[in-house]
Amino acid sequence: MGTADEHPQNRGAHKVSMTNRRSGSITGVSDVISFDIAEVLLETELGMLQIKGADLHVNRLSLEKGEIDLEGRIDSIQYSEISDFKKGGESLLNRLFR
Repeated sequence: MGTADEHPQNRGAHKVSMTNRRSGSITGVSDVISFDIAEVLLETELGMLQIKGADLHVNRLSLEKGEIDLEGRIDSIQYSEISDFKKGGESLLNRLFR
């Protein structure tokens, strides 16, 4: 019998919904690693999610429900493996700009 790590479809629901690159809702969020007006970095059920843009604001955050709503100009959305961000001995910036 497989584990949730072997079968990502068995994990909690993860959904990204974007409207006109100005607002978005994301489910399946397990943690907010960092956020500012230019970048939001989230840990989701399916990996790290990096959102870049301008004037980004978190309007609603519920880690209990795993949901976040944000608005601002959204320029890019990028996924990566969680393990890429949890390597010891390196700063977060070094890992982001590899």
